[in-house]
Amino acid sequence: MTGTTQTLDRATRLAELVGRLSLAEKVHVLTGETAFTLPGNDRIGLAPLAFSDGPTGVRGLKFIGGDAVALFPSATLIAGAWDDGIAEEVGRMLAEEAQRQHIHVVLGPTVNLHRSPLGGRLFEAYSEDPYLAGRTAAAYVRGMQQRGTAACLKHLVANESETLRNFMDSRVSETVLRELYLLPFEMAVQDAGAWSMMAAYNDVNGVPATEQDHVQNGIVKGEWGWDGLIMSDWFATKRTAASANGGLDLVMPGPDGPWGDRLVAAVRAGEVAEGAVDDHVVRLLRLADRVGGLTPEGQEPRRWAQDLPAVDSPVRQEQLRRIAARGMTVVANSGVLPLAADGRADGAVALIGRHAIDTVDMGGGSATVNPPYQSTVADGLTALLGDRVRVTDGVAVRSRPVAADPAFLTDPATGTPGMQVVLLAADGTELSRYHSDSSAISIGGDDDLGQDPATAVLTTTLANDAGPVLLGAIGAGAWTVAGGDGEISARLRCAGKDPGETMLRPPAFAETVELPAAATVTAAVALDPVDWRELLLGDPALGLAEESHLLDMTAPGLTALVAAPAPRPDDELIAAAEAAAVAAGTAVVVVGLTEEDETEAADKQTLALPGRQNELVARVAAAAGRTVVVVNAATPVLMPWLAEVDAVLVAGLPGQEGGHAVAAALTGALEPTGRLVTSWPAADGAAPAWDVVPAEDLALSYDDGTFIGHRGYHAGHAPAPLFWFGHGLGYGAWEYGTVQAREGEAGLEVTVEVTNTSARDSRETVQVYLDPAEEDQPIRLVGYRGADVAAGATAVVPVTCDARLLRRWDEAAGTWAPLTGGGELVVARGLGDVRARVSLA
Repeated sequence: MTGTTQTLDRATRLAELVGRLSLAEKVHVLTGETAFTLPGNDRIGLAPLAFSDGPTGVRGLKFIGGDAVALFPSATLIAGAWDDGIAEEVGRMLAEEAQRQHIHVVLGPTVNLHRSPLGGRLFEAYSEDPYLAGRTAAAYVRGMQQRGTAACLKHLVANESETLRNFMDSRVSETVLRELYLLPFEMAVQDAGAWSMMAAYNDVNGVPATEQDHVQNGIVKGEWGWDGLIMSDWFATKRTAASANGGLDLVMPGPDGPWGDRLVAAVRAGEVAEGAVDDHVVRLLRLADRVGGLTPEGQEPRRWAQDLPAVDSPVRQEQLRRIAARGMTVVANSGVLPLAADGRADGAVALIGRHAIDTVDMGGGSATVNPPYQSTVADGLTALLGDRVRVTDGVAVRSRPVAADPAFLTDPATGTPGMQVVLLAADGTELSRYHSDSSAISIGGDDDLGQDPATAVLTTTLANDAGPVLLGAIGAGAWTVAGGDGEISARLRCAGKDPGETMLRPPAFAETVELPAAATVTAAVALDPVDWRELLLGDPALGLAEESHLLDMTAPGLTALVAAPAPRPDDELIAAAEAAAVAAGTAVVVVGLTEEDETEAADKQTLALPGRQNELVARVAAAAGRTVVVVNAATPVLMPWLAEVDAVLVAGLPGQEGGHAVAAALTGALEPTGRLVTSWPAADGAAPAWDVVPAEDLALSYDDGTFIGHRGYHAGHAPAPLFWFGHGLGYGAWEYGTVQAREGEAGLEVTVEVTNTSARDSRETVQVYLDPAEEDQPIRLVGYRGADVAAGATAVVPVTCDARLLRRWDEAAGTWAPLTGGGELVVARGLGDVRARVSLA
């Protein structure tokens, strides 16, 4: 049977199944049944399908408090490897994590671009460059879908910032949309056959993303001939008929929403053709068929893989450590790195910084998972260098309290780490009593109490010494926290206009109180749910329709206890760091951002490191003989101390093996051969695109056009960056020899001769850019390839230039046209280190 015949037979079978369903049944399967599941239909063999967030781990069906799952390095580290093999391996691993939990669809990868370095959610996305993002995504999708798990490309489209994300309007020209923001989606569709996509929260040129007939029907399903399914982001669907006609296939989550009875009524009123609904159902059934969720009569349902690696197994440890280290980038090095790790008496190493002892391994928001453990840089470096390492705390890095470490808590009822939780109804009736291994719980949305609780009471015994303790709580409501002879209270309210705030960025408070040793603490909160419907409809500037799914949002609220030893003053910590640096001679200072800064639902306001971290680095550098800085952040930070230190390693958000991966990279046990995936500005505002806050009319104009990131820097649209896109030193040294360009069977191909002149085996990433002759066309990455080269050896590296980067969108003709006028190919180790130019004239 030919492939064409198989496709026709499958299409006929799916159409026949749709024909068995009533209109109400069709609509029923097009809205989620719960937060992360879809309803099945036994009459047509459709099983319930399960979705899970997945950018940095397959969390499962519970947003808070689910099973322990593997925590992966963030997307910027995956892309930082500039290696299809790494991205494909990550896809395969995530598919295994999904199969272990019986998940059919993983909600990732995120292929939005790093337009402004202030974007809070950039850590989930790959790059400022559409080609690097698209190629990495395609490899990830291949790895995942080869194992029978669907990937979901997100967020379609022009969703590069978080401020007022549910209401803002991205104003972007057709040329920019086609050449930049749709390109990663196009590549993942054409090169890997992605099975699903997710429509974004924002509007695009005045039309909600979930209603984008032009993008969804016209381009994605029409021009690209894509047969997959487009689902909404959670609560993103704004109108009934407009979304159903605009190409949206599935509304998430459920069971409520703007489809259901409303969509049935719209079909019967002639506002939506039943044929449009049929197409949505066909696409849903096709997705179910691909992931083993559509079982014809007489066949057994999907059998899930067994004997998969445990989340904390040696197999996962090796994979996650190696992948994280590969994506880390050495951006400066006077020769101090790698640190000796062979036991020689090289003297002590002062390891300094709050991020050294509390390493941030993941960002905030829906990318958050519940890992089996998280390693710190102190754990990793001590494991490799032993008693040579002297660990010293650093200055405060957060402005918001965080949930207590469960190891600091003991449930007085069970004697095990955690706390006792009691949920009460409005009349005081006990609805639930249970032990929580965590200091955070979820109330509403993904529990099964039958009614919403009015009060939650959290009780635990602290592992504290007598004296000051930081005590408080997180979550909306009226709090009373009592311990010892003291009591503190606060009324916390959500202040923004994003209903996801209760889940993603809830209010918090904390105070330093005096407690006896091993104090028992009781925190009670009278829950204070926000009437989001009244609040949002009461603001006409937001323009929400009555059927907007956002108005139905009842996201589970994060409720947590804050408890920790009281922090030492910054002045005292800096003085101790200086003393440690003097005593050791070599200092490794770990600085960075936290989930306050790199998170869903909020953007940054500055690239400066929080708190007094810059002062800490400068004073340690003045005291130490040699200073290495590790940046524990996925996105750019400012480095006013760069000239004062000897080396800088960008470690990203490295996942559960992060501390060990950083240590391996610092010592050379694993070489950090990563290259930057985005340009690092030299100052706040010094970037081709900066603003992330929409204007009063909620519009955010993409005024940088196609000159995003390095394209704009190269054209002089902003001062030169601190570090260029593609920059990375590794531990090798490289000479470039003969460069040739020719037309081959796969298109334009460049061959580059590279010699590893160092004394160690290393990996080089050859980058090829096109600098067009047309003045209105920016430079752009058109190809890259990595090569592992032995010490002293020479390799010839072939790089194929992607034809999709050798074209431009002709708005007048409404079609693609080839670039004309020649220009030159630029061979580089990042645009700040050009090694050769080849004229195309």
